[in-house]
Amino acid sequence: MPNFSLPDHVVKQAVQSFPTPFHLYSEAGIRARARKLNQAFSWCDDYEEYFAVKALPNPSILRILKEEGCGVDCSSETELMLAEALGFEGRDIMFSANAMPDDEFTHARRLGAYVNLDDITHIDILKKHGGIPETVCCRYNPGGDFRIGTFVMGNPGEAKYGFTPEQFLEGLLQLRQLGTKRFGIHAFLSSNTLDNAYYPTLAGILMRTACDMAEKTGLDIAFINLSGGIGIPYQPTQTEPDVLQIGEQVRKVYTSIFGDHGPALKTELGRWMTGPEGWLITHATHHKDTYRHYIGLDACAVNLMRPAMYGAYHHITVVDKEDQPHDHIYDVTGSLCENNDKFAVERPLPEIHDGDICVIHDTGAHGYAMGYNYNGRLRSAEILLTENGDFRMIRRAETPQDYFATLDIDPCAEKLGLKV
Repeated sequence: MPNFSLPDHVVKQAVQSFPTPFHLYSEAGIRARARKLNQAFSWCDDYEEYFAVKALPNPSILRILKEEGCGVDCSSETELMLAEALGFEGRDIMFSANAMPDDEFTHARRLGAYVNLDDITHIDILKKHGGIPETVCCRYNPGGDFRIGTFVMGNPGEAKYGFTPEQFLEGLLQLRQLGTKRFGIHAFLSSNTLDNAYYPTLAGILMRTACDMAEKTGLDIAFINLSGGIGIPYQPTQTEPDVLQIGEQVRKVYTSIFGDHGPALKTELGRWMTGPEGWLITHATHHKDTYRHYIGLDACAVNLMRPAMYGAYHHITVVDKEDQPHDHIYDVTGSLCENNDKFAVERPLPEIHDGDICVIHDTGAHGYAMGYNYNGRLRSAEILLTENGDFRMIRRAETPQDYFATLDIDPCAEKLGLKV
């Protein structure tokens, strides 16, 4: 189980220093994945990974990835602000738009970011808010089903993203009239895919489409953006995609179309980059035996929303008990007044007692980032396990003052301990 390898002694050391629940991230693991990805695409003269900030928007993590040569993919003004504060600028930022406020285009253009347009109507918005640059990216949606072999991997025609093929051509012609000289093409056709064929298949679609559009419009191809979509094995029986093999297969597609030298290549991975290098560390605080056997944790869906939102599987281990029989069937729950606040349903686990340390795995992407404050529950701290084995808090836990901060306009503010 390669993605469930955080040693128990590391968890116990962290718990001695920080109250649960908290998210724990491995600096060494994140750096190793960034280096492996860069190695996989080192054959391309101009390759860059744009880490999807939405996956793990923590300054300490973004600094690590910046040091490893990564840019950032931003999809909101606050993500742009965070990128700017950390020194990202120009071509190291990809601004992926969809139904954004117009002023966010202005901010992206001020930073010199690549702007990735999601819709043909965005052309006029960009013209009025920041201006049309010489290089523009457009998100492509081919419609229908996305298939690898006989398997349907996604349904682009049902997705809210991207230009239709007809709009893509029309949009590029409009952009050329407005001064654009080069274009990028981007698509996201499948999520959390474990099939090694996903990126090579997508690459072929985008590269051939780009060549067709270049011929019809006279624009140069600036880059091919494969976006995200490479997944991680959340379940023990699953196998992680081989990113080195994926990179080699993309190379073969690339050289068959462009030869040894062609346009730049971009990726926007989030989940693959940091997902397996994060864990939600919790304590069992309650047990209940009714029609089922329940274990209550000091964490809840506020700390990890994916199981409640998607029914997603996250592996759970109990510190010092992995060698014990997994002969108890539990629903593992949080404390929200929602019946879907469950990290696991009818999961075989070793016998759990109040006070046991439970580890929820693969929370390094779309974990803390999707947190919220339902029931007035507060989001947890984030802790970094540094390369030298130390622990460092990289985000403190929320306090009631944080929760009530936007009520400083209310007469009750003073009683809530807020400054008026």
